[in-house]
Amino acid sequence: MKNFTVFAAAIVALSGIAAAPAYSANVKVTPLGSHDGEFCRRDRAMLFEDPDGTRILYDPGMTIAGGTDPRLGKLDGVLLSSVHIDHLGGFAIPSVNAGTCGSPATKVKKMPISNTAEIVAKTGAAMLAGGEMTSFLRAQVKAAGGNPKKVNVLRFGGEGKIGGVRVAIVPVNHSNGVGPGFLNKALADELKKDGLTAYVGPDNGFILTFTNGLVVYLSGDSGIAPDQDVTVRRFYKAKLAVIHAGGVYTSGPKEAAFSINELIKPNAAIPQHMNEEATKGGKLVPGSNTAKFASLVTGIPVYVPRSGKTMEFDANAKCMSGC
Repeated sequence: MKNFTVFAAAIVALSGIAAAPAYSANVKVTPLGSHDGEFCRRDRAMLFEDPDGTRILYDPGMTIAGGTDPRLGKLDGVLLSSVHIDHLGGFAIPSVNAGTCGSPATKVKKMPISNTAEIVAKTGAAMLAGGEMTSFLRAQVKAAGGNPKKVNVLRFGGEGKIGGVRVAIVPVNHSNGVGPGFLNKALADELKKDGLTAYVGPDNGFILTFTNGLVVYLSGDSGIAPDQDVTVRRFYKAKLAVIHAGGVYTSGPKEAAFSINELIKPNAAIPQHMNEEATKGGKLVPGSNTAKFASLVTGIPVYVPRSGKTMEFDANAKCMSGC
């Protein structure tokens, strides 16, 4: 009887374990903009954290206060879509909330060393970059006092890894010239005579595959592109799309909405690179390009990236918290 009682208790315990709900970890996405709780004109940077703790910074730009910005914490990787000044970071904010959302105080000069290179040098994070960007970024990181070997090459069609996160580069329809402020003076002066910049190969869009199964597309400054259908949707099956939609320098709201609705077809979208004061008091500004984009996207939620506000997503890009 005693043995039967023990056996029965074990069966009950095992049944309880089997009935317990499975734990599904989430990917954390935290915008790092110029003003707490807002989506502002210069905002580019986003921090992604995998359930395994891997932390990757995307497009540092000018809204990170250098390599010692306390919001960075431990960084495992840095990804850069373009060497244009607003992504690479020729200037930076002195501190969070400096200036206004419509006109952030991005006046701390970093050139000829970029904000991105300083962040990599200070944190020891790894970089993955395509094309001739790799050589340029290695020189930048070395000049910032960091280890140039932290910058690793990744070409279209290949895949790399940062911690547990798989990273692939996808094509972007955009230019990618280095401004003269990042070059040595003699070279910059020679190029200036003919109105030229130094070209460093194609821009980088990214596909991030996290350990919980979530696949995220980072568009970079792309316009409408067939790769958004063939590569991003059909091959990688991206569920969450971070898409630049400010117009002039990238797709505008209409174009970006078309990419979302007709080509990428994700389960959720986050607008980025809007070049405007998109929110006031954390609320979306009516009539803004961000509001227009949100109104044109059909059938899926659009989440506005508010600085410092962490959003959490499951494998299917369902927002589980912070949205």
